[in-house]
Amino acid sequence: MGVSLKAVQALNLWRGAIVESVRRDAPDLSARQMALLLTVYLTPPPHTVRGLAATLDVSKPAITRALDRLGEFGLVKRKTDDQDRRSVLIQRTVKGSVFLREFGDVIVAAAAEGMGAEGGPAGG
Repeated sequence: MGVSLKAVQALNLWRGAIVESVRRDAPDLSARQMALLLTVYLTPPPHTVRGLAATLDVSKPAITRALDRLGEFGLVKRKTDDQDRRSVLIQRTVKGSVFLREFGDVIVAAAAEGMGAEGGPAGG
């Protein structure tokens, strides 16, 4: 399932997806928040703050802040681990699943619109 893109094509695809995502009535996530959300949804659970910090190579406080925001949007939730009451598990939500499915559709639409487009950065 390899996709061959030039750097300019990849950037145009990303631009198209990001522009459409900020136009929609949906949470406007930072790159860190999006990376965290995608990691929670696309990698096998369980997910903890410590594990996510290690996976993304960022500090635990940075993960906690991003999770706070994602939780405010209802895209993830925290649950105390029944096996280890000191540990908190990060769980997926229906709202988060719908958000990412729709974002995936935005990316597919951006790719369809950009097929064959060679537009690049100004001056390049």
